[in-house]
Amino acid sequence: MRTAHRVEDVRAAERELMAALPEGALMQRAAAGLAAHCARLLGRVAGKVSGARVVLLVGAGDNGGDALYAGARLARRGAGVRAVPMDPDRVHGGGLAALLRAGGRVVDTVPGRADLVLDGLVGIGGRGGLRPAAADLVARIPRGAAVVAVDLPSGVDADTGEVAGAAVTADVTVTFGTYKPGLLVDPGASRAGEVHLVDIGLGPVLRGRPAVESLDGADAGALLPVPTADSDKYRRGVVGLLAGSAQYPGAAVLTVAGALRGGAGAVRYAGPAAAGVLARYPEVLIGTGRVQAWVLGPGVGAERPPLPADDVPLLVDADGLRGLTPEAVRARTAPTLLTPHAGEAAALLGVPRAAVEAARLRSVRELADRFGATVLLKGSTTLVADPAVSPAVSPEVSPEAEVSPVRVNSTGSSWLATAGSGDVLSGLAGSLLAAGLSALDAASVAAHLHGRAGGLAARGAPVTAHEIALAVPGAWRAVTGGR
Repeated sequence: MRTAHRVEDVRAAERELMAALPEGALMQRAAAGLAAHCARLLGRVAGKVSGARVVLLVGAGDNGGDALYAGARLARRGAGVRAVPMDPDRVHGGGLAALLRAGGRVVDTVPGRADLVLDGLVGIGGRGGLRPAAADLVARIPRGAAVVAVDLPSGVDADTGEVAGAAVTADVTVTFGTYKPGLLVDPGASRAGEVHLVDIGLGPVLRGRPAVESLDGADAGALLPVPTADSDKYRRGVVGLLAGSAQYPGAAVLTVAGALRGGAGAVRYAGPAAAGVLARYPEVLIGTGRVQAWVLGPGVGAERPPLPADDVPLLVDADGLRGLTPEAVRARTAPTLLTPHAGEAAALLGVPRAAVEAARLRSVRELADRFGATVLLKGSTTLVADPAVSPAVSPEVSPEAEVSPVRVNSTGSSWLATAGSGDVLSGLAGSLLAAGLSALDAASVAAHLHGRAGGLAARGAPVTAHEIALAVPGAWRAVTGGR
C-alpha cells in the first residue's frame, strides 16, 4: 500500500531526523536519489549523462538546494548544468557552491535547448499558485526537454492536489520520504508524471496518520471474499438491485453483470427490466426478498424509488442520487455508500462541477461528512472517503488530523469513460457489500478491480461496459493469484 502524508507531518519528521544526523545529511540523501533518477532518465532521452544539457530552475528554499546538489552530482558526471535562480539574492548557499565547484554555471535566463529540466522552484510548502517570477520560468521550459520535479511539481498543492494557476507538468517526479497527497490526487496527479519515492529515512519518525492511501493488488486481493467448505449462495450474500427502467433497460443488465462477478452468492433483481435481465442472465433471482445489501439508482430515471427500508448496507448511484438529502441518508442505521461522478457530486454539494474537479480531495471529504456516508467519487482519480468520526468535520473547520485516510484508486485508464461503465462498478461494489466487506473496502476493492478489468478488456483500444464486466474475473485472479 502506498501512503501519503500531510506537509505538517513531513516537516515534523524531517526536523526530528535532522536533529539526529550531521548537518546537511538529509539534503544529501535527497540529492543523491534525485540525481540517480535524473541520470537514468538522461540515459533514455540523451543516450548518456556526459555532455547532456541540464537546466535547473532554482527556488529560494530547500527545494532549490536539492536541485543544486543534484545538479552538482550530474555535473561531476560530465553533464553541462546551468542553474537559473528565481531570485539570485536568495539561493541555497551550500548547494550553489557545490554546483560551481563541480563545473556548473549560473545563468540569467532559461536556455532555449535542454535535454532535462529540473524543477526546484517551489517545495511542498507552496500554497496558492506560483508567483509571477516562478510562473515566467515555467513558461520558458524548452519544448522537448524531459521535466523532473523535485518532491512535487511547482504550483501543485502538496496536501490537496489543487492547482491554482500556472504549474509545472512533469514527466517524472522524485519525491522524498513519503508520498504527498497532491501526487496521487488530480488535478495534481496529472501534473506529476511517473512518481518515484526516495527513502531518506523518514519512515520511523513519521507520526501522523496518512492523509491518503492507495491499495495495491495484494491489498485488494487480501480483502476479497473466498467461499468456505460450508458456504452456500445465501451465506455468501445476496445483493438486491433496483436499477433500470423502460428508458434505460440496459442499465439493469450492466449492473447485474457487475454484481454477478462481485463475490456475492446470488443476485436479486427487483426492478422493471426483469425480462431483459433474465434473457441475458437466467441465474438471477427476480422480485423482492431477503438481501444482505441493496444497489439503488443506475438507470432508474426520473422516478427514483424510495430508499429501501431494510437494515442492510445500501449503495446509491446515478439517478438514485438525484434529490437525495443528508437527512434521508443519516436516518438509516446501516452503512450507506454513495458513488457520484463530479457532476452528481456538485449537485449534492450545491456547487459548480468545476469546483469539484478542482478540489477533488476536499469535495469527497465534504460529501462524506455532510451525508454521514462513505463516498466513492468517480473520475480521473477515483477517491473513497469515510465520514469523519471524531470530531465532526464541517466545510468551515476541517481538523484533518482526525480524518481517516482517503483512498485513491491507482488502476484504470481513460478507456473506462464509456457508457455503462459506472453501472458495472455499482453492481460490483454492491456485491462486495453483500459479501460482507465494509463500505470503505467494498468501494476501494471494486474500484481497483474495475480499473484492472478495464485495462484487461481495452488493451489500448475502445472497450464497452459489458466487456469490462466480462474481464472482472481475470482482474480478480490477477490480485489473488487464483486462490
